[in-house]
Amino acid sequence: MVWKPHVVVASVIEQDGRFLFVEEFIRGQQVINQPAGHVEHGESLVDAVIRETLEETGYHFEPTAFLGALLLDHPDPQRVYLRFTFTGKLLGKEPNYTIDPDIIATHWLTPEELRNHPRLSPRSDLVFQALDLYYSGKHYPLDCLVFMR
Repeated sequence: MVWKPHVVVASVIEQDGRFLFVEEFIRGQQVINQPAGHVEHGESLVDAVIRETLEETGYHFEPTAFLGALLLDHPDPQRVYLRFTFTGKLLGKEPNYTIDPDIIATHWLTPEELRNHPRLSPRSDLVFQALDLYYSGKHYPLDCLVFMR
């Protein structure tokens, strides 16, 4: 069998010490995650994170830096994810936008509020690893990623 990890993108968006998260329903469980999703065929990583952030939050997102790539390994090769993580700024909310139906709500939380949330847990370890990338201070220019058609 050929191993093909799922390629996904995520946005880490901070304002006033709080981060934008989405609450979603996955495999029968409510969890919290950064706005994130699969890269579509023919789509650049930057275009994917802009689209996914809008679809999941209703916010227009401008990526300003690449934070890094994270691999979520799993014994089931169909559940391995390669996540490209970005940070940037919000340009505003799209009026009357209907977000992805899998998203229950959006939340602005500090990392401490997320860790101590009474009912929600992170979707995976990637949620806190993405925050670690953000806090590392290593923010790479977007042009370090090359998209060729």
